[in-house]
Amino acid sequence: MKRTLSFIIVITALCSVAFGQQNIRLNDHWQFLKQDLGGIWEAVRPVGKGAPESVPLWDSVSLPHCVNAIDAVDPDINYYQGPAWYRTSLSVNNPYVNGRTLLHFEGAGQKTQVYIYTTKVGEHVGGYDEWTVDITDAVAAFQKTEAYQKQFKGKIPLSIRTDNSRDLEMIPSDLSDFNLYGGIYRYLNLVYTPSVYPDKIFAFAQTDKDGKTGSINVKARFANPANVSKADVSVTLIDPSGKVVKQQNVALSSISGTQELVSFDLKKPVLWSTTLPKLYTVQISFKVGETESTYTEKVGFRNFVFVEKGPFMLNGKRLLLRGTHRHEDHAGVGAAMTEEMISKEMVMMKEMGVNFIRLGHYQQSRIVLNLCDSLGILVWEEIPWCRGGLGGDVYKAQARTMLANMIEQHYNHPSIIIWGLGNENDWPGDFPEFDKEKIRTFMKELNDLSHQLDPSRKTAIRRCDFCKDIVDVYSPSIWAGWYRGIYTEYKSVSEAEKDKVKHFIHVEWGGDSHARRHSENPDQILSKVLTGKGADERAGDASLFGGSARVSKDGDWSESYICNLIDWHLKEQETMPWLTGTAYWPFKDFSTPVRPDNPVPYMNQKGVVERDFTKKESYYVFQSWWTEKPMVHIYGHSWPVRWGEKDEEKMVKVYSNCDEVELFLNGKSFGIKKRNSQDFPAAGLRWLLRFNEGENKINVVARKGKIKVEDEITFIYQIEKWDRPSQLVIEKVGEDNGITTIQAKVIDKKGVLCLDAMNFVRFSITGDGELIDNQGTSSGSNYVQLYNGRAIIKVRSKGKSVISVRGEDLLTAFITL
Repeated sequence: MKRTLSFIIVITALCSVAFGQQNIRLNDHWQFLKQDLGGIWEAVRPVGKGAPESVPLWDSVSLPHCVNAIDAVDPDINYYQGPAWYRTSLSVNNPYVNGRTLLHFEGAGQKTQVYIYTTKVGEHVGGYDEWTVDITDAVAAFQKTEAYQKQFKGKIPLSIRTDNSRDLEMIPSDLSDFNLYGGIYRYLNLVYTPSVYPDKIFAFAQTDKDGKTGSINVKARFANPANVSKADVSVTLIDPSGKVVKQQNVALSSISGTQELVSFDLKKPVLWSTTLPKLYTVQISFKVGETESTYTEKVGFRNFVFVEKGPFMLNGKRLLLRGTHRHEDHAGVGAAMTEEMISKEMVMMKEMGVNFIRLGHYQQSRIVLNLCDSLGILVWEEIPWCRGGLGGDVYKAQARTMLANMIEQHYNHPSIIIWGLGNENDWPGDFPEFDKEKIRTFMKELNDLSHQLDPSRKTAIRRCDFCKDIVDVYSPSIWAGWYRGIYTEYKSVSEAEKDKVKHFIHVEWGGDSHARRHSENPDQILSKVLTGKGADERAGDASLFGGSARVSKDGDWSESYICNLIDWHLKEQETMPWLTGTAYWPFKDFSTPVRPDNPVPYMNQKGVVERDFTKKESYYVFQSWWTEKPMVHIYGHSWPVRWGEKDEEKMVKVYSNCDEVELFLNGKSFGIKKRNSQDFPAAGLRWLLRFNEGENKINVVARKGKIKVEDEITFIYQIEKWDRPSQLVIEKVGEDNGITTIQAKVIDKKGVLCLDAMNFVRFSITGDGELIDNQGTSSGSNYVQLYNGRAIIKVRSKGKSVISVRGEDLLTAFITL
């Protein structure tokens, strides 16, 4: 029976591919080739004495590995889209009698083919869902060959071809505002299973409206290539404290397809929430003959409701969803983030106060979902039907498959509340035809499929107004103060959009900021921006050229402006009792092929942290609104030089969640201010001060009850006026563990630092050292726009090197290390 939106229910547990006891990550001893081969024989033919020359040449890499780790943000080239190859040799020692040996891909982009020696054993289309290849028979066949003993010395040759070539009949579209990465960029596992095993485990848990009673139903889908007919199953439910609360044995007389194993009722289940994410464990022991294997899944009990025209409720209480977004992207590695990197990123989000995340715009790693479960972060996860229109039968088949895979593979996570069906599907471009009715028809099909596979969760899309009546929850495009309008219009625009749908949520808002750039007058552009004309994003808005005045094109891209925009939004959200919640776009800067002209080329710079986890000032604005742990932060830690007139009053903003803050300038107290959430900006924690010419030091002491926290900054105040940029200066400003920091500055003909200079500059190096560039950060790009007349880059120092910097209409400057 299809459940309505008012029916409070929850699905829990992780429905992953359940693999018993033997799961080995294949991280090391790989060779990589960034091009295609003439055929699989070129990957496995003999090398060495008496063999043909080994061409082409392969590189040694480890997994996870992204083909586009560096070139995605190279300012001078298009990133590589094409075939690539990986190869290694496996030691296969399956401990199970008649067991199966699998390769489990957690994600590889975007089309993948798998070979054991010269035999293709599997292939997959789609860069984001998990999949497996059973290599048992191919391994057994190869072990009978002469090459197994002589050429490969008892090991199994594994070759994998990935391909992220452009393809209009594949999702996501290459018009998308993110890179379609290539490579084995998530973990690859060698898995040993018994001859029969549960391929999927589905645990459906629910509670009543008050959370006083609950139940859980456990099903399994079996892989049974040996056609075994009988098995003994034991299912145990363990509460968050480790206590066994339910246990039941089941004798199966048939092992095929998906079968129900047990149903348990519970009184007063421990509820999962964003503040107390309590998880139960479902443990399944599976015995066939003398072979026994055990599988565990984490589950949680919670219920939620999207109130019509009203707020979001979790476990019977209103919860304002305070969210952000995540792309799978990081400096130096592209999509190939390690488990440690992913964990650090998710913990940083939680420490910022996030309780909700939209995973844009594709199914993400199981590691991410596990962390959302354990940290208490609710999730909107979606398929990558993103921009371009609607393709043909192959295109639609892939979309259906990816939706089914996403739901089945992440079915049991208590964190997930929304399945996303698309993003910006009103954006044409990939096909001659753009038929809204055909898009509506396919959206309805996906909506029905989602509810069929999982009736308990909601469906949603972002920015496709002609489909907003199809899904359960809708997010329009509202970018007040960036792509259209000014940020003070945010509440009125949101209320107007809320009235158009039953269930409103606002995902994607904010704006770009060039890290380390600051402004003494950040809102100056707003006087030129049209108001009352909407606040949506439109095709072409990524361009920095042409069109009417808008902040995204004509603003200063300063951290100062974005902090004001965010501060205003968060102030307003606290006074919108009907609001379900929002998600800021995004948490971290990420690479994109459609923004070559940005201050850091090929980067979407809307994150509150840079691509290498360096926090921008805006991170602390969110903390001041969303966190309970006492914090205080003076705006301007990355602003070394402020400017103005002598004795001019300058504003100092302090972001804090504390009750009161006292500020000291150069050792003198300028009084205590009380926090007032509706006193914009900085909730009233702002001071107008007169700085000394030269160095100044600001200290603040904040108190929340009996707890005291402090912060301080030191900066230079410049009163000299500057003329037009005349000269580049390059200097060494730091060194640590063999890494030297180089700074370039622009000065006028009198030697005064030009603090509003925004020239692009390019760093180069000759000699023994190496630029740490192509990182997609403000301090890790060899071609970058200045921030307040300066730019820095790091150098891996060794021997002797000459570093140069040149800029628009400026002579090249040099420094020797």
